[in-house]
Amino acid sequence: MVGCAALRSGLTGLILALMLAGPAAAAETVTTIQVLADGRAFPAQAATISAMSERTSYAPGTPSWVDLASPDPDAAASFYGGLFGWEAQSAGPVEETGGYGMFTLRGKQVAGVGPIMQEGQPPAWSTYVATDDADAAAKRAASAGATVIVEPMDVTDAGRVAVFVHPAGGVIGVWQAGRHTGAELVNEPGALNWNELQTRDVDGAKAFCAAVFGWEPDDQEFGGMTYTMFNVGDLPVAGAMATPSGVPDEVPAFWLNYFSVEDCDASMAKVQELGGSTLGPAHQLEGVGRFAVVADPHGATFGVIAGEPPEE
Repeated sequence: MVGCAALRSGLTGLILALMLAGPAAAAETVTTIQVLADGRAFPAQAATISAMSERTSYAPGTPSWVDLASPDPDAAASFYGGLFGWEAQSAGPVEETGGYGMFTLRGKQVAGVGPIMQEGQPPAWSTYVATDDADAAAKRAASAGATVIVEPMDVTDAGRVAVFVHPAGGVIGVWQAGRHTGAELVNEPGALNWNELQTRDVDGAKAFCAAVFGWEPDDQEFGGMTYTMFNVGDLPVAGAMATPSGVPDEVPAFWLNYFSVEDCDASMAKVQELGGSTLGPAHQLEGVGRFAVVADPHGATFGVIAGEPPEE
């Protein structure tokens, strides 16, 4: 765990260095297994998300931001720039930001990136959920059985952050917006599209996420398996599924982020061209689209999905 003293000495709050190295490392293992163990098509539910693309705010309970911890942020910028067309920009003086930066697309912020802050910490993506009160969210998380690994803290005038880990709900953060409201562009090629939890205890995750985020679970059947949609009101905002069989017992729950692309297969080829890897074949799911799990050159895993167009 990264201690708060180290955090306050240079890290401003949104970097994956705030997380436990163990769950992040295990998450990578799960992601690899999920597409190789039995060949099932796992339903990234991108097609069900609101078509709204440009965002200036997020309702509480909606995933609003993702960021990457990388051993080489400059190399990461080159990779993701080549894949998604992202441009990198600094978030401010390094002594204030810890080297944190923003990825932009069409001039709008879509994700964050920062250096790994602890020896042995693996490269990984993380997820943050919008809240109107980070302190209250952290208290709810603790009451629901989570360990708060980053106590609520201000990140200059950008906002307020907290991060916690739960056996069923994985490692996840909350973001109380200030100047920084979250991703300014979503649900279009090159932008965040969906956040999915893999867990051995779906029922426990439902209870935890309901207690902390107010999410309402909605179980759906896909190809003989149950997939849980998490809703805020009538809008699906995230999903969860059971960890696939064959995954080692010590592997904990984790979150996988999907980004929209125009062509899944072409994006997989581009990932490999840029030095990354594909973790199994692409899958086609009716009503959702074509998607795959991939990794950047340093091993951080994420999904790409070309969603099916909405019905007329």
